[in-house]
Amino acid sequence: MAIKIEHLNYIYSEGTAFEKHALKDVNLELPDGQFIGIIGHTGSGKSTLIQHLNGLIRGSSGTIYYNGENIYSEGYSMRNLRSKVGLVFQYPEHQLFEVDVFTDVCFGPKNLGLPKEEVEARAYEALRLTGLKEKYYKKSPFELSGGQKRRVAIAGILAMKPEVLVLDEPTAGLDPKGRDDILNQIAKLHEEQKITVILVSHSMEDVARYVERIIVMNKGKVMFDDTPRRVFEHYQELETVGLAAPQVTYLMQNLHLKGWPVRTDATTVEEAAAEILKYCGSGR
Repeated sequence: MAIKIEHLNYIYSEGTAFEKHALKDVNLELPDGQFIGIIGHTGSGKSTLIQHLNGLIRGSSGTIYYNGENIYSEGYSMRNLRSKVGLVFQYPEHQLFEVDVFTDVCFGPKNLGLPKEEVEARAYEALRLTGLKEKYYKKSPFELSGGQKRRVAIAGILAMKPEVLVLDEPTAGLDPKGRDDILNQIAKLHEEQKITVILVSHSMEDVARYVERIIVMNKGKVMFDDTPRRVFEHYQELETVGLAAPQVTYLMQNLHLKGWPVRTDATTVEEAAAEILKYCGSGR
């Protein structure tokens, strides 16, 4: 069991006129090797939640365990935790600061106190895994496109060999091709490296396509926690909190209402197409 969260609460500006209860009695288990999506409207608590996972924010109350150890216990090494639970922020500019890409990716493993040879080997391997071409390694990260910057930010985390990779809106602002490139690369990393991936996203299509489990946050609480298929069955309830199901879910619901005996729980274009073709091929 990688991460276990018990009765976690977080209150911003506690005791002031600006007090806000951002997380309310959150209980979750995030096992090793899962690909998890976290969704929720703005202000739902999803970004606050993920910043607790590597100790960037400390809960107002409650407990978080990483591999069975209480991260809030006295003497616990937050530095070690952050090398194991890597967080990639929504805006890569917040994580990039060195003179060139390669030096930036070296920063994390260098701070772990590793020998120069291993630091550089890790940086090369991390950049290879993210698919960034070698011609960019000596360029300033600020000369790169949005998608390339995200690859560098992800590589900087991967170079520390994390067991958990947390990504906060990694495709925000990208065009459709850039979004697909990044998510396909993340899915490939998950499959090849067997690391836990936690993806925060506003795109229902993206989470439906890539993740095996969805956690829905609403007003600081866990609203749903299940497979994409079962979560999106509650599309009408999701709409009441400012969310929606993938477009194909609505398509299949409409076809069913028009008398087509198709399954209504498709969550991806591929599933919907297969179901429609099956119906058309039946000669009905």
